[in-house]
Amino acid sequence: MTLSLKHEVLRLPLRDPFRIARSEHGAGQRTLTVIVELRDSRLPGVIGHGEGYPDRFYGETPETMVAIWPMLLEAIGEPDLDASGLHGASIRLADAIRWNGAAKCALDIALHDLVGKAMGRSVHALLGLSAEIPPTDFTIGIDEPAIVAQRAQRAGAFPALKIKVGGPADLETLRAVRAVYDKPIRVDANTGWTPDIALGLVDELVALGVELIEQPFPASRLDWLRDLQVASPLPIVADESCVIDADLDTLVGVVDGVNVKLAKCGGVGPAARMLARARGLGFRTFLGCMEETSVGIAASAAVASLADWADLDGNLLLAEDPFTGLDLGADHRWRLTSAPGLGVSRRA
Repeated sequence: MTLSLKHEVLRLPLRDPFRIARSEHGAGQRTLTVIVELRDSRLPGVIGHGEGYPDRFYGETPETMVAIWPMLLEAIGEPDLDASGLHGASIRLADAIRWNGAAKCALDIALHDLVGKAMGRSVHALLGLSAEIPPTDFTIGIDEPAIVAQRAQRAGAFPALKIKVGGPADLETLRAVRAVYDKPIRVDANTGWTPDIALGLVDELVALGVELIEQPFPASRLDWLRDLQVASPLPIVADESCVIDADLDTLVGVVDGVNVKLAKCGGVGPAARMLARARGLGFRTFLGCMEETSVGIAASAAVASLADWADLDGNLLLAEDPFTGLDLGADHRWRLTSAPGLGVSRRA
């Protein structure tokens, strides 16, 4: 086998505390992510960087990622180092085993970075995708309403804010944000609401200029999601209910939108295919992220032209990003350049 993989578990402090409705006690001070380096003996000195975010909600830890990588490497084999070989390897990687999105994601991103560097082409160009992508919003976690409003004011230049809800003071928080911020607000309950709560808030959310509601209910409650979408003039976006491509079929007629994340579905290739298929099925597409470094965000940005909305701010939530090379424009769009691969490198 020509491919070899090394990994490093990073525990990175966050710029601000970041809690969501399903956070564990004491969470929100730092993030845990896994960086990999992929090498091919046919390309001496070339390193493909990848990243996978192991979310316990989806049954993954750094240990499960390490356990599954030998199987995934075997599935990839020795691909041709061109666009066709990359596509075939990405398909084999995705089909090797169900779930295990973070393990697949790290390897798939690294493979795209490696082949891009081998060919001297950017990842988005390898995929035949546009460099014109939507701007990213900025996400603010659950906290006291006044604190959330302070952070909203600080992030006031962003074209949209995503506010995490599902706590005891959701309406008060959103009113406090609206008092200091006059652009679209997106709310994300991370499974933290019940139908009574959601239905009781819809009219208030519309009045406050909320743009969409993300994953209000537990992942399995598609019946609740369907009923809310029927009652709501705002698009309901499935996140925890929409993990892999196969989930799209179950969501047709249930919600208006889906949130695709590389760390859930398995990397660059699966995300591009899933976003394209979601559009074909009539969904509005949201491209999200975890609290990742610029490796994961650059990989996500490479497929962002397939998304209607982008929430690619994970690296901006870090106190310090260990990677450099990804630049955010004044219009809050990530700049996709012609740099080979992802265009990012480890900070010295």
